[in-house]
Amino acid sequence: MLLEERHQAILNLLEEHGSIAVPDLVTRFNVSEMTIRRDLDILERNGYLRRVHGGAITDHGRSYEPSFLTRAAVNQELKERIGKAAAELVTPGDSLILDTGTTTLEIARNLTNKNELTIITPCFQIASVLAGNSNIRLILAGGILRPKELSMYGPVAERTFGDYFVDKLFLGAAGVDFSAGLTEFNLEDTLVKHAMLHCAKHVILTVDSSKFNRVAFTAIAPLKVVQTVVTNTEIEPAIVTRLKKENIDVILA
Repeated sequence: MLLEERHQAILNLLEEHGSIAVPDLVTRFNVSEMTIRRDLDILERNGYLRRVHGGAITDHGRSYEPSFLTRAAVNQELKERIGKAAAELVTPGDSLILDTGTTTLEIARNLTNKNELTIITPCFQIASVLAGNSNIRLILAGGILRPKELSMYGPVAERTFGDYFVDKLFLGAAGVDFSAGLTEFNLEDTLVKHAMLHCAKHVILTVDSSKFNRVAFTAIAPLKVVQTVVTNTEIEPAIVTRLKKENIDVILA
């Protein structure tokens, strides 16, 4: 593994778990402890993490949002499984909203061969995946472009969703917590999600297991707005039990 690849892998692990230990990294990457400590020193100098005794922790606050490409590299195999399972909930004639996100992008990739769908999205990556199917009516939200995300936000994007009523919303979130509810990194995306929630008959939360018991910067909605959760089988059984007690259907991929 090249130095840059190892550094990215370390950051991906840190993003997933919040903290990392030197012995675990030595075992995972099959390199010396000195090499790992040198890697962490470099990453700390560049502002990516904070060194602590025996390892490192994230140096980001709740409003810090990793780039789309960074998020896409984390738990990719889990997201592919979730995307495939979520797409199986879609039937011909459905009208859908696909939220911006790396997991909803995987849903879009599994919808390219489906017909008679109407799909609304604020995400350019999702739109580019679906644009090749002439049997899908695709509506891209207007608004202000977020260059790093290639997604739309602002009053125009919010009004776009106010003009429609859809069967299913496939929603993403930065954090899912039983007390704080659904949370997101930034206010702009959160306001667009509010508009999505108001026009959806059925809300399907599509998140990998690392998002649970996390709280990000802004509140989207309480967990009770969700009817179905699609996540991966590695989720803690206690979380599944709690979701079911909240009358939320759980699909494990």
